[in-house]
Amino acid sequence: MEIWIVVAVVVVVAIAAVVLLRVKARNQQRGTQRLQTKFGSEYDNAVGEVGRKKGEAELAEREERVEGFDLHPLAAAESERFTQLWMATQARFVDDPGGAISDADSLLSEVMQARGYPVGDFEQRATDISVNHPELVANYRAAQAAALKHSRGGASTEDLRQAMVHYRWLFTDLVGPVGSPATGEPETKPTVAS
Repeated sequence: MEIWIVVAVVVVVAIAAVVLLRVKARNQQRGTQRLQTKFGSEYDNAVGEVGRKKGEAELAEREERVEGFDLHPLAAAESERFTQLWMATQARFVDDPGGAISDADSLLSEVMQARGYPVGDFEQRATDISVNHPELVANYRAAQAAALKHSRGGASTEDLRQAMVHYRWLFTDLVGPVGSPATGEPETKPTVAS
């Protein structure tokens, strides 16, 4: 009789373990799908660099980090001031593309700081931005790469023009409220060609 009790307990424990493993796998799959949906191509980049488990953990850490920020929309006066500065930066591009690119990068840092993002090194800014603006972070990185290429004397005017377009998309997104695009923004954004 005792042997049947032991067998029954072992069977129940085995069934419980299988059920728990399935629940865990389903939850992990849901987490993966949520991160893929939220981060898009940034998910692919993170997972491609360090593997699925570490990449997903890193994306979750980004979310947690950014949740701790006091992100807020710009006041109307700030938005207007930044928009005027942006227009002047764009106008400068005609006569001084490299200077305009430098100004655009600095202006984006100012806007990010005004919105509540801490402004550290470029890669930290990019990973922070990826949480609320994942569709634009590849463009932000491409713009930064063009700016660096220019600083080394290797960027063409077309490279700088494309960088300016990328900076403009992020600028437009940042001058609107947190988590929603700016008013009047086109529905699709350019993406970096692979």
